[in-house]
Amino acid sequence: MRIYKEFFFEAAHFLPSAPSGHPNARVHGHSFRARITVDGQPDEDTGIVLHFDELEAAVADARDALDHRMLNEIEGLSAPTLERIAMWLWDRLHNRLPGLVEIVVARDSCHEGCVYHGPPMRMAAE
Repeated sequence: MRIYKEFFFEAAHFLPSAPSGHPNARVHGHSFRARITVDGQPDEDTGIVLHFDELEAAVADARDALDHRMLNEIEGLSAPTLERIAMWLWDRLHNRLPGLVEIVVARDSCHEGCVYHGPPMRMAAE
């Protein structure tokens, strides 16, 4: 079973890799939507995978770190693409959320987004 929590944040950024004169090379802002998904089995007694208050507490500090900020100034986001924002969120949340399986970061007004399932699994040395 999978549960999720969505949150929204407003932020400014620019893309250092954009060609000179391209609009993305200039500072601009977006409304972002993030969805954090956790996989697990409902507890037999409570019937829940993870209490939504716990999920909210885990994402609250990530939301605060992103909301109304200049993303390029956040450590690890000097080139804040949707892909890098998703990986940044994963790095920030995976230790707090056992069962984290997916992070979606979207700019709904642009009809675009990124779905991230975490880093590739590495096989242990034999």
